[in-house]
Amino acid sequence: MREGIRHVEHVMGTVFSFDIRTPRSPSVTAALAEAVAWLHHVDRVFSTYRPDSQVSRLADGRVGLAECDPEVAEVLRLGAEFERVSGGAFTCAPGGRLDPSGVVKGWAVERASTILHDAGALDHCVNGGGDVQARGEAGPGDPWRIGVADPRDPGRLIAAVAGHDIAVATSGTAERGRHILDPRTGRPAAGLLSVTLAGRHLTEVDALATAAFAMGDAARAWTEARPGIEALGVTSGHRLWWTPGFEDIALLPSGRA
Repeated sequence: MREGIRHVEHVMGTVFSFDIRTPRSPSVTAALAEAVAWLHHVDRVFSTYRPDSQVSRLADGRVGLAECDPEVAEVLRLGAEFERVSGGAFTCAPGGRLDPSGVVKGWAVERASTILHDAGALDHCVNGGGDVQARGEAGPGDPWRIGVADPRDPGRLIAAVAGHDIAVATSGTAERGRHILDPRTGRPAAGLLSVTLAGRHLTEVDALATAAFAMGDAARAWTEARPGIEALGVTSGHRLWWTPGFEDIALLPSGRA
């Protein structure tokens, strides 16, 4: 069997990895190059660290939305919808300044995955800074398996999520401390050390993981009520909880809150 392709790209201030299990072909190789170019395009348009990016200029009032690429309006529409469904626990304007970063990474990864899939790379996994969009199989008959790090000990896994067409995203304190603010209070979110969401689309899963983390203790009931979404939470008291359907897609420890 011909080998697939693995590629690592540093962009958006983090690491993106591509694991393509579909055999190498000219169309798959070209699609990988297109997906990588897409991520760099997203960085140029949306980076809040680049004063010349469209989002930075839009936030400063130097350009209007109509002068930006259509993707900017698309992302802001998505952000508004996530803010609505989360009751304000998600926002594209933290601290009152435009910053759609909470949508952009998951959306960009999912679009990169679509580029690969449309070119015939039906079996692949794209990991953007720990948030994952997987399609197809890891091997004949085998699902993809995605580890969930323990925020109390990031070198240890607390779960492994398995699926064929699945997206997994985690928000928490393990890498950057309590950096996520609750937009409703303006204060750092409390109540959880981490929350992991699994679903079909990383755009949704990534943004709603941020919202769920901001909700703290209320995240458990909220995620249980979300169609197509399963969740695993670690409380600030170091207890675990998970939605009933999470047991169907993951290997889990025996204890729970």
